[in-house]
Amino acid sequence: MATLDLSGVQKAFGATRVLHGVDLAVADGEMIVIVGASGCGKSTLLRIVAGLETPTAGSVRIGGRDVTALEPADRDIAMVFQNYALYPHMSVAQNMGYGLKIRGLPRPEIDRRVRDAAALLGIEALLDRRPRQLSGGQRQRVAMGRAIVREPKLFLFDEPLSNLDAKLRVQMRAEIRRLQKRLGVTSLFVTHDQIEAMTLGDRLVVMHQGHAAQVATPMEIFERPADTYVAGFIGSPAMNFLEGVLAGGGRAVALRAGPTIPFADGPRPGPDGLPLTIGLRPEHLRLEAGGLPLAIDLAEPLGSETVLHGRLPDGEALVIRLAGPAPRDGTLPVTLPAEHLHVFVAEGGRRLDPAPA
Repeated sequence: MATLDLSGVQKAFGATRVLHGVDLAVADGEMIVIVGASGCGKSTLLRIVAGLETPTAGSVRIGGRDVTALEPADRDIAMVFQNYALYPHMSVAQNMGYGLKIRGLPRPEIDRRVRDAAALLGIEALLDRRPRQLSGGQRQRVAMGRAIVREPKLFLFDEPLSNLDAKLRVQMRAEIRRLQKRLGVTSLFVTHDQIEAMTLGDRLVVMHQGHAAQVATPMEIFERPADTYVAGFIGSPAMNFLEGVLAGGGRAVALRAGPTIPFADGPRPGPDGLPLTIGLRPEHLRLEAGGLPLAIDLAEPLGSETVLHGRLPDGEALVIRLAGPAPRDGTLPVTLPAEHLHVFVAEGGRRLDPAPA
């Protein structure tokens, strides 16, 4: 097993800068998920760790050894791709053991590792089949088995579930997490799917325009997002944002929508009139008499819950997630609970926490 340390990693393709100095320390046996929208730099960062791209600046260390200039084969890593990358003319067993054969391991050792990995993945009955005879989920298990037999210091996953249907993705991500915990291998997992990120990672790296916008545990990112980008990216439906200004000597926010809401967790630093962005998750909004009138535009009944899309009198959009059925049209009174407010500075979007005592 091994640690992974990235220090000031930058990458530019000509005049286009893709990564702007990423720092990351991954503990031995930790599962880190790199998540972000398309074009944020997450796959480029993974390819730099793998040795498939050379950083413009910065360093990569695996197990304390500087591998920045080493070829992929010399880094003691294993990578699982989204397209499986299996040899069509080889059997499952041959695909899994091919890398070991190239390294010159004895045949009995290759056979032992392949059998052990196949048993771990539940694919012993598939060892004699060709890839074309397998389903998508079975091919992904073979690709994972090929990585496992290497016994690497570091696992790299490049959106390995993106080609699977929704039901199989749920099953496979549970298998990947169980295997990673059982094997204890330090792992990086790249995805654009926030549900995969939240369920798989010990910690998340939320990438935005080549920067690591936040590195924290899934629940810390959900409960205390560092800025409006992270707040809007993590959570489904996405967080609501309303405009307002600091008021009452930093003790409240005066919303453009009308009400002034006192902060439940203490005053914020800054002058009255400071433009703010207030975040509220859809599940924290309540339908209560005396609340703001919300004109419903769309209702999405989902069985156990209903998602309502509407607009406040000033035109700001608001989404509510309610348990069970709910009215599908008309105007409903919505309360904005002070204890669930997320407060951000409007300019730049950074989180604005209460002033220290």
